[in-house]
Amino acid sequence: MFAKLYTIFLFTRSDIRTALIPVTLFAAAAAPLSGPLRLLDTMFWIWLHLLQSTIANQIKAPEEDKINKPSRPIPAGRITVHDATVLRWALVPICLAYSTLYSVQLACVSFSMLLFSAWYNEHDGDKEPLSKNLLTACMYGSLEMGGILVAVGPTGLVATGLMFAVFSSTLHAQDFKDVDGDRQTGRRTFPIAYPVMSRIAIGLAIPLWSVLLALLWELDILSATAFVAYGCYVGTRFMLHRSVQGDKRSCEYYSVSIITL
Repeated sequence: MFAKLYTIFLFTRSDIRTALIPVTLFAAAAAPLSGPLRLLDTMFWIWLHLLQSTIANQIKAPEEDKINKPSRPIPAGRITVHDATVLRWALVPICLAYSTLYSVQLACVSFSMLLFSAWYNEHDGDKEPLSKNLLTACMYGSLEMGGILVAVGPTGLVATGLMFAVFSSTLHAQDFKDVDGDRQTGRRTFPIAYPVMSRIAIGLAIPLWSVLLALLWELDILSATAFVAYGCYVGTRFMLHRSVQGDKRSCEYYSVSIITL
């Protein structure tokens, strides 16, 4: 039993820092929590929907994971593609039923998340740079809104809208480190389609968003300076450090910048 639970955990292990923690912290910041148990509820809802999405993604191109992420459950031989597919679709009614226990609004958010995930994975929404970024931003937005609804209720719409804009304009930062695997599987990400412009875009977008958000949130001068300086550092890294290891490290810094946003 422990081995099976650990296999399920491995589907989302690489997304803990890049999605689960940032989205949970965002929901907690955007909505006043009634207590620590509500935070656990919020995190579990986010993780459950993240799980079905990551499984859908990993059963689609296991050959890519053999190159980029061989420790994932399918390339590591911990579970077959068939069994993972069964689990992926079994999670759909589970996510909807669990969301319905909270509210109709949350069930609608859950359904939207499932639709975006199916479009991205089963209907090749990840094959083109624009649709890939927009759909990923929509999924992140759904996770954030769902987390807020679990935490307290339908608040934080402005913050969610801003985060959607940030994600859709910067998410290709996570694609630089996977260029070799994406190219072999025929996926056209921004770094593959526009190798120079994609780095310039990320190098400008992160600092500019840092400045804009510092002004919108009316940060004090010290916090704003540190916030903007870190954004400039992350953006500059993507333009200067272009090796696979450099991109992996830059992606880690990008994940931290998303948490601070």
